[in-house]
Amino acid sequence: MEFSLPVALGALVVVVAAGVGGLMAAPIGMSDEIIQRMVAPSMLVFGLVAFGIGVKHGEFRAA
Repeated sequence: MEFSLPVALGALVVVVAAGVGGLMAAPIGMSDEIIQRMVAPSMLVFGLVAFGIGVKHGEFRAA
């Protein structure tokens, strides 16, 4: 399987956008401003960290 960085990062952005959209549409007690300023960036940072760890683990397993 060939690694494609743009496709992989695009998938990450789609997953984060779906999560943020679901939180904004859900009838919870959190305002949209809190979701956009606190939740979305933390989801994106966690996704990037997990993505980096996964890539390095894949490189280790392939070697």
